[in-house]
Order: sequence, then structure tokens, then C-alpha cells
Amino acid sequence: MEQSIPVDVNENVTINYEALQHIFHHCEDIVFRPLKFTDHSDILLVYIAEMTDSDKLEQIISACMISRDFDRLTQYKSVYHLSEIVAKVLKGSTAIFLDGKPFAYLADLTDFKQRAINEPSNEASIRGPREGFTEDLKTNLSMIRRKISHPKLKFEKHQAGELTNTEFVVAYIEEQVKPELLQEVRRRLHTFQTNQLLDSGYIEEFIEDKTFSLFPQIQNTERPDTVSASLLAGRVAIIVDGSPNALLLPMTFWAGFQAAEDHYERFLYVSAVRLIRFLLAIMSCLLPSVYVALTTFHPQMIPLALMLSISVSREGIPFPTVIETLLMELMFEGLREAGLRLPKAIGSAVSIVGALVIGEAAVQAGFISAPIVMIVAGTGIASFAFPSYSLALPFRILRFPLLMLGGFLGLYGVAIGIMFVMIHLVSLKSFGVPYLKQVAPIGREFWKDTLIRMNKRYASEQRRQ
Repeated sequence: MEQSIPVDVNENVTINYEALQHIFHHCEDIVFRPLKFTDHSDILLVYIAEMTDSDKLEQIISACMISRDFDRLTQYKSVYHLSEIVAKVLKGSTAIFLDGKPFAYLADLTDFKQRAINEPSNEASIRGPREGFTEDLKTNLSMIRRKISHPKLKFEKHQAGELTNTEFVVAYIEEQVKPELLQEVRRRLHTFQTNQLLDSGYIEEFIEDKTFSLFPQIQNTERPDTVSASLLAGRVAIIVDGSPNALLLPMTFWAGFQAAEDHYERFLYVSAVRLIRFLLAIMSCLLPSVYVALTTFHPQMIPLALMLSISVSREGIPFPTVIETLLMELMFEGLREAGLRLPKAIGSAVSIVGALVIGEAAVQAGFISAPIVMIVAGTGIASFAFPSYSLALPFRILRFPLLMLGGFLGLYGVAIGIMFVMIHLVSLKSFGVPYLKQVAPIGREFWKDTLIRMNKRYASEQRRQ
């Protein structure tokens, strides 16, 4: 708390009001409700609306304003220090200031608004919280406030959409976020103009650095714990009313490989799994193209016994390997989309049964060779290992141009494709932060939270030193 801010409660309600407004600057979820008695004396209520029982609050106001029943207030705790009042209000209590009283009454009128225990379907975790964001902005803000109960957590409220008038909030932790990052976010949001704002995805397209890049430059999540951890790390969150997906920025490439429970499990397990995820990501993108390139242009690089087995399985197949692989990849993607769009009761059954039946029938009919079915199936399984759905999409799309390059130019074509992708990733930035930060350019934090996760106790000791 700054030196100019009073430490104790003042008998003058106006002075307390100004002090708390300074402390809760940009905290849009904090409600200041000044009232005036008939004798011109003031009363001030400070609370968080979405964490307070409105019925009980109105009963207290009626008792004080109509019947002047101040005895009701004596049932609550009297607090003389502003710091304690601030801490309690952030936890859901209601502070009541009266003229002439050098203290405030704290009433426990908490009524947390939260959804039923329902884990986000796109970000399932084995260990950790099971709650997810809802479509109500106030409820989402209360979830974050419960995890970070400190006045330095700021919620800046904005409004966009000439027709929808949708509210959204920019969340950050003062002194944790870099001023230049916050300034850039505000600048881009100031230029954001649209007739409609129905989801956070609208904002994402307007404020991202390169709209035509395949790779996402803004992370989205449905988990309050992920947002809270990101805010504590100095990032900025954007929460839109009507959307259960919050935006986190800036985003790096490595954030897409980090699952929600990575910081809840032991670091050895997490580090091993992260490496596996990265290898599966490479496999999901390169396996079909490398197979086609090797079997078509570089058979000498394949062991003789394996090459003979592949040749035997391709006898009678009417299509070149590249066309054969392309058809199976398109069919697999079609089955995946069908499984997502169909009702859940039959979606998974259609995708699994469809893949089995079509693959087996194609092999038996002599249209497709058995190794291709295995390659496509392995590629599909690898693509499901991404914790971030938005980062999995560019890998799925890049698979097709790399497949064509491998089919027409061999491994040289695959190498050229990889080179262009790497040049793009190295040049890409998210709000001024290099997309491959800690790796390109490499930094001291490389081993702490990228492909592996450092032990928290060791990291804490390093910081103290």
C-alpha cells in the first residue's frame, strides 16, 4: 500500500471512499454503493456483486435506511484497518462504512456464483480443478478472483459491438505485467471496431499479429486455473461476456504443448510426457510425407526386408503412393469431422466403426495397401496428443502440402517445406514476444518450462540466490 493512502479507517466516509477507489483502481468488479440518510450523514457499502447475496444485502440496507436499525450491524465484525477490509472484500465480504465511525462493519454475505462441477470437454485433466468457465462474465470473474484475492488483480471493463454492445474485461496483475505489453493490448483493443461481438474469437482475429498465419498467436482456454497461472506469470487475459473461452496473450509455440495438469503432477512425469507430446506432434505432421518420399524416391534408405514387405502389399494397387495416402488422409479427416458434428451418442461410434470398416474394405478391395492404413492411423492418433486444439489445426493442415512435396520431390521437398515453416515460426511474434521464445533466440529460461518442467523447489531456491 502506498504511503499516501490512509492505513486506518477514517470517521469521514468520503475519505474512506477515495482511499478505496485508489486501491481498487481498474477493479471493475468492485461495487461502491454510497447512500445518504435524511440527516445528510453518509453510509458506504463496498462489495463484489457476483460474490454477494443480493437479498441479504437489500435487507441490511432497508433496516438501516428505513427503520434505522443499526443494532443489526453490531452483529458483524468491526474492522479498523483498511488493509484487512480490502482482503475481506476480495474474499466476498461486504464492508459497511458509517459517518462518525472510525471502523467498518464486515458482513459475510458471500454467495459465490459458480457452475456445477463440469470439466471443460476440450481441456480434460487427470489432476487439478474440475471447474470451467461459463457464458456469464460476472461468474467467470468471480472464479478468477477467488483464486487471486489481491487488489493488484485488475479488471478493466470495455464494450464493443455496435449492435450487440457486448462487455469484455481485460485482466492483469499490476506490477507483474510489463507496461509495454499492457499498452499494446489497450492500443489494439482501441482500434477494434465491429458491429457484432458474440465470442472471444472475434477479438482474436482483430488483434493478432499476423491474421494469415496458420499458427495461433493468442491462446484460448476454458479453465480458470490456467488463466490465473498465466496472470501470475505476467500475461494478459481477455474474458468476453457470453463466451466460455478466455484469451491469453502473448502466446508462444511451447504453450500449446503444456496441459492443464502439468503443474500439478511431479516434474519428472511431466517432463517425460512433454517430450512424448513433441515427438508425436512431429510424427503427426511428417509421418505420411516421409513415408511417401522414402517409398517413392529413396527405397534404398529402407531396410530390404521391410521394403520387400511394402512392395508385396502394393501389388495390384492402382494408385501411386502419394495419391493413395492423400485419399486415406482426406477420408480420415472426414470421419473426424463427422464424429465432431454428429450427436455425442453416435459421433464416436461413427468415427471408430467408419474407420475400421472403410479401411478394411479398401484393403480387401485392393484400392489401398495395408501399410498406408497403418501410417494414416498412426498419424491420426499422434494428432490427438495435442493439449491445445488450436495448435493441432496447423499441424493437420501442413500435413497435406508436405505430403505433396514428398510425393513430387522426395525428401528434398520435405526438407524445403520444413525450412519454410521454420523461417515463418522464427519470424513470427505475439505482441512483441518471439513465437519460439527461449529456443529461438535461446534464453536462460530454456530448461525451466518449455519441453521440460523444472522442479519447483529447485527453481525457488535459484530465484532466492
